[in-house]
Amino acid sequence: MNNKKRKLRFHKAIATGLFLLMALVYIGSLLWQKRNPELSFLGYIKAFSEAAMVGALADWFAVTALFNKPLGLPIPHTNIIENRKNDIGDNLGTFVVENFLNPENIRPYIKRLSIASHIGKWLKKERNTNIIVEEVQEKIIEIIDETNDEKIITFISDKSTALLKDIKIHLFVSDLLLYVSNNKEHQRLLNYIFDKIQGYISENEEMIKDRVRQESSSFIPSFVDDILAKKITAGLNNYFKEISENPEHSIRIEIDNKINQLIHEISTESKWKNELDNLKNKLLSEEKITLYSKDLWEYIKGMLLNDLKQPLEDSSFKSYLKKSIIKFANQLDTDLEMQEKIDKWLQKNAYKYILKNRGEVGNLISATVGNWQGRELSEKLELEVGKDLQFIRVNGTLVGGLVGLIIYTITHLFL
Repeated sequence: MNNKKRKLRFHKAIATGLFLLMALVYIGSLLWQKRNPELSFLGYIKAFSEAAMVGALADWFAVTALFNKPLGLPIPHTNIIENRKNDIGDNLGTFVVENFLNPENIRPYIKRLSIASHIGKWLKKERNTNIIVEEVQEKIIEIIDETNDEKIITFISDKSTALLKDIKIHLFVSDLLLYVSNNKEHQRLLNYIFDKIQGYISENEEMIKDRVRQESSSFIPSFVDDILAKKITAGLNNYFKEISENPEHSIRIEIDNKINQLIHEISTESKWKNELDNLKNKLLSEEKITLYSKDLWEYIKGMLLNDLKQPLEDSSFKSYLKKSIIKFANQLDTDLEMQEKIDKWLQKNAYKYILKNRGEVGNLISATVGNWQGRELSEKLELEVGKDLQFIRVNGTLVGGLVGLIIYTITHLFL
């Protein structure tokens, strides 16, 4: 038996005990008065106890009629809670909506809402930040594990196929080369190549000498071949150094012209369009795209799962998430303007949401009460208010006794 039931029984016992006490007093005073009719005070006691019993019984009937049928008798307008539970649910829902969820009552409360600063302070605690990171980690792992791999691969493959199908590969290549040309990206590559050629010539001077000797006539002395090899090596080095250091060198200009010519040919000539389309179709057939999509998804999935299962300090994603949360928490805790914006947004939307759905609250209360069994509802309400209603019985006993005593006194004094 729970605490509420014990309290209800205790207070019922008090009220019933007081009624029984009045009954004993009445019987005792009645018998005593018959034996001693000269004792006039016994009439007052009898009148008090008699009226007290009437008051006690009347209030017992009223209280009991709310939750049960008194003595199990089918008296009209009794067992009110069980018989009228639907009306009670409707009236209770309407009462809550009209008296608690109206704009006048909601607005002052909503305006006092100040949540942003509390969120910032809560997020600044490392324990709370770690909880969020772990919850996000578990949810992402759960989503990945429950994901249908075949559907993801098909999605990636279909989107990739549709995207590549619409791409005009010859225009894409020409635009890419045009970007490289306009931004002089190819010049960086040329500088790298020319520097490497100079280094290669310097490192292989002996090989050049051997090559000159092989190609030289047997009548030419070897020292002449060596001089000639040095001249060739120095000449090549100087030539490529000149190209490397001079951005306006004729070789560079010629290369620029060749690239621009190639860009024009690729973008305009059908030969290039057909060749590049054939290459695209060969490299990016539906079967190969599906295979690429499968490899891509497996790589992304494996990388994510592996990273998420690492300790926080070793996980790139979790470390980044934690830093982002801490940064946001610090900003939220100190930025008064942001706090005000967030609070106003929350207040506005909470106010609109409550007013928009207050009818649903009334329907929920009405439906909940209506769905309870009549006996269940009656018992629930009796447990909540029954203890206080027993005081009505006690008060009815005492007030009834006093009223009876007053009437008896007035009757004997004035009549």
